[in-house]
Amino acid sequence: MAYWLLKSEADTWSWDQQKQEGRKGAEWGGVRNFQARNNMRAMNKGDFGFFYHTGDEKRIVGIVKVVKEAHPESTDPTGQWECVDVTAVGDLPRPVTLAQIKATPALKSMVLVRNSRLSVQPVTESEWRKVCAMGGLADPP
Repeated sequence: MAYWLLKSEADTWSWDQQKQEGRKGAEWGGVRNFQARNNMRAMNKGDFGFFYHTGDEKRIVGIVKVVKEAHPESTDPTGQWECVDVTAVGDLPRPVTLAQIKATPALKSMVLVRNSRLSVQPVTESEWRKVCAMGGLADPP
């Protein structure tokens, strides 16, 4: 199993909208970056990810699970872009901000700290566990 971080503007696709999609989940579409697309190609059904609000919030607010592996994005007429489908697993009891992550020595190598613009990025298992603990999850998925 692998872990990921998926970023979205709250006014474009919010955590609340993701949760409203229910168990079927939704396409993680609109990604127009080759590295982010390649990260989605590497995702497997059952992988978990952090749902991160960008913009003014800059914080991890929830956890998602990959329910469908990479496939052509339904809104891309060129056929060049792919996406995965994710479903909401649950809220992070205490959202974790980018400032908190940057202030945590154990997270200094996290992709979010080194390349904050990448919209879909890998997260190591130790980073996953640390952020989950910071967010109040005693038993992370």
